[in-house]
Amino acid sequence: MQNLTNASADPIGWHGTTILCVRRDGTVTMAGDGQVSMGQTIVKGNARKVRRIGAGGTVIAGFAGATADAFTLLERLESKLERYPNQLERACVELAKDWRTDRYLRRLEALMAVADKDRSFTLTGNGDVLEPEDGVIGIGSGGNYALAAARALMSVPDLTAEDIARRAMKIAADICVYTNGNTIVESI
Repeated sequence: MQNLTNASADPIGWHGTTILCVRRDGTVTMAGDGQVSMGQTIVKGNARKVRRIGAGGTVIAGFAGATADAFTLLERLESKLERYPNQLERACVELAKDWRTDRYLRRLEALMAVADKDRSFTLTGNGDVLEPEDGVIGIGSGGNYALAAARALMSVPDLTAEDIARRAMKIAADICVYTNGNTIVESI
């Protein structure tokens, strides 16, 4: 979760985290690694990048990008959820509109994955509110590794959403230098 003010030096775009959301058999699980990096240095290994938000913790959210930016966006999403209770999609769309049009917010560098019992979305600063076709979302520097692993593991019938998320996160941590094996998991 490094501040990426010099995006041209980083062709991937996002360093320092992996967030994975897996939806299966009525359960949604979000997992995030705990590594915080500044450049090539690991500053912290047990950061909590996945958390419950909304009234009663009915929404789980994970973030990748600059930490302060992500916390600002999480707070904004929580206020949208208060205004539109039990309407995750509406709250996400309203946040995305603000994020894209507000002069202060549009400078924030982060991505978010959010989910409730029914729906999952990826939110970007470009105004995107994207719902996956297959119930799997991967964001951050190791997001594509975790996403690919989770999609492959979805074909294993006896695995739960949490099993898939944990195994896919381990694979991402073994590949991505900005991802560690200290995984935080939340399920609904």
